[in-house]
Amino acid sequence: MHELLIRQLAADFCISEAAVTDDAYHFTVFTPHPDRRQFMEIVPCLLKIAVVNGKLLFTGREDIIARCRALYAEANAPWFMEAENLATLNRELSVFGAQIRHARPFYTTDIASPVDTKGLTIRRYSPETIEQFRDDERFEDAYSFWETAPDMLGVGAFRDGQILGMAGASADSPHLWQIGINVLPDARGQGIAEMLVALLRNDVLAQGRLPYYGTSISHLASQRVALKAGFLPAWFELVAGPMAAQGE
Repeated sequence: MHELLIRQLAADFCISEAAVTDDAYHFTVFTPHPDRRQFMEIVPCLLKIAVVNGKLLFTGREDIIARCRALYAEANAPWFMEAENLATLNRELSVFGAQIRHARPFYTTDIASPVDTKGLTIRRYSPETIEQFRDDERFEDAYSFWETAPDMLGVGAFRDGQILGMAGASADSPHLWQIGINVLPDARGQGIAEMLVALLRNDVLAQGRLPYYGTSISHLASQRVALKAGFLPAWFELVAGPMAAQGE
């Protein structure tokens, strides 16, 4: 594992860096670390679970963590996110007024490499020039405008002056910057998404940060983009929050 990812998971799951790479499962009461990832953070943190290195990491509210320790101290980590297990976990969480909010795979890479830009015009964007895309729904995945995870870098592809797609990187923490991508409908299927993600991957690495990429477990097209852009699966994460009111 990359040292920055180890440092990040230690901050996110309230454990030491050594605990990230050992063979043990860890159950900790959540204490906010200043270096934790804060993009779309659910407050209060009731429960977060990571599957990484063939083991499980748990952090959250003390009573929920105690219940998880009793249930999952010997759970099979590689199969933990199976639907049946998630259904059981959700039932357990309901007792505490909580529910699973999302469960996602995350990808990362520390390798930069040349990128074929396919003869397209490439434009790069700074935090100041990214501002022009605020409220532009075409690029809501590339740029989040999230206060605690500011958009830092952007890269766009153009043909004949017309924009085809945009990728952006947000500073989700001091160590990891997350990449998001949008390609306009008429430009899809041309390899533009993986090209832009790979360009931004190189730019993030040049800033001394580790790029990472998250997506839905069922979004296969997005997962293929990550793989084609040189990213590899790094960890899987589940986050629970307060139970949503009916209709939310």
